[in-house]
Amino acid sequence: MKYIIFVITAVSLHAGDDARIARMLDGKLNVSQRNDACFELRGVKSKPVVDAMFRALDSPAVLACAARNLRDAGAVEELKKALAGEEPEIRAVAARELGALLLPEMLSVLAQAARDPNLSVAVGAFQGLAQYQDHAVLPYLLDLVPASGIVGTMALNRAIQFQDPAIVAVARRMLKASDPPMRLVALRAIGELGDASDLPKLTDLAAKSEPLMAGGRGFGFAPAVDLSMAARNAIRLIEIRNHP
Repeated sequence: MKYIIFVITAVSLHAGDDARIARMLDGKLNVSQRNDACFELRGVKSKPVVDAMFRALDSPAVLACAARNLRDAGAVEELKKALAGEEPEIRAVAARELGALLLPEMLSVLAQAARDPNLSVAVGAFQGLAQYQDHAVLPYLLDLVPASGIVGTMALNRAIQFQDPAIVAVARRMLKASDPPMRLVALRAIGELGDASDLPKLTDLAAKSEPLMAGGRGFGFAPAVDLSMAARNAIRLIEIRNHP
């Protein structure tokens, strides 16, 4: 009798999953209805559901939910396949979800994706890397820095949180970058991790006003960010460490 009840329950659950999959993939339903069905399948790891989530990645309406469900199901191969696809939006989401799994073997995969010429993919891959709290991610972050641009700048900014001496060597080199935001983050890194040997260069930078925005204006009503101010702040931090 118990076996019969188990079989009936299993069949009922399977039928329920099939109905939810059908609703999730039904383009005639609105976004909320499809996402409700997708959310109801969260945590289900059966192959039919995982396969359906992979198919749902092609639908912008449920892309985020389906990718999250693949992550929760531990569907690494499906997310890797999505990351290797052609659609940038799907690849970007897949990269973020792969990062959330915090698998060491995904570090090199995400670091490579962070160099993608498509900015949304590169940023998504960086966001995946940024979820790692383990020190093992640091070399991958530092390798991204010399590329400069938004991903390189974010990588250096994230790297600072590890407070590793290797970071300051990279930051010193990036003071020569043509990208003002990168130089700003480099100054922050030097301020937090540098030493007295940095003071002459910082003093030179502090002596010359160099607004971050053209025309010396900030964003909206915010004052302009000046690299000389950042240099002075870095000097202050180093001096405090040398003379507490």
